[in-house]
Amino acid sequence: MSGAPGRPSGRPLPPPPQNRGPPPPVRPRLEPIDREKTCPLLLRVFTKVGGHHTTEDFAVRGKEPKDEVQIYTWKDATLRELTDLVKEVSPAARRRDAKLSFAFVYPDKRGRFVVREVGQTLSYSNGKRMLDDGKALADLSFMIGDYLDVAIL
Repeated sequence: MSGAPGRPSGRPLPPPPQNRGPPPPVRPRLEPIDREKTCPLLLRVFTKVGGHHTTEDFAVRGKEPKDEVQIYTWKDATLRELTDLVKEVSPAARRRDAKLSFAFVYPDKRGRFVVREVGQTLSYSNGKRMLDDGKALADLSFMIGDYLDVAIL
């Protein structure tokens, strides 16, 4: 038996592991959606100038706010895509200085609605992209059945 001590095969032992800290967080990558083959979902979008709707506005099923737009889209739709769609139906969203704030509306475990802000975009980016422009619904933990509330500021 010739070779390095500690191993019958003669190969040296590997160096001891070095502690380099925790591994970087793994961000789940979404599988790209083939929009030609994947059926879109119906997204109920509620717009309001000046701020978000309140949870009370959604408290009674069937009596949601009247300013609703229904959009067929996919979970990989970005907030920029949704901004452009809202601009098509809302004159206030087309103002040069308009900022759009997006929130998901969904029932909590007790059945009461929650309004959770998820991102903001500018109506016109002026060459600058806001950080949230490229965020997709799925990136923001959107669940089919959630409503989208858009405050036009």
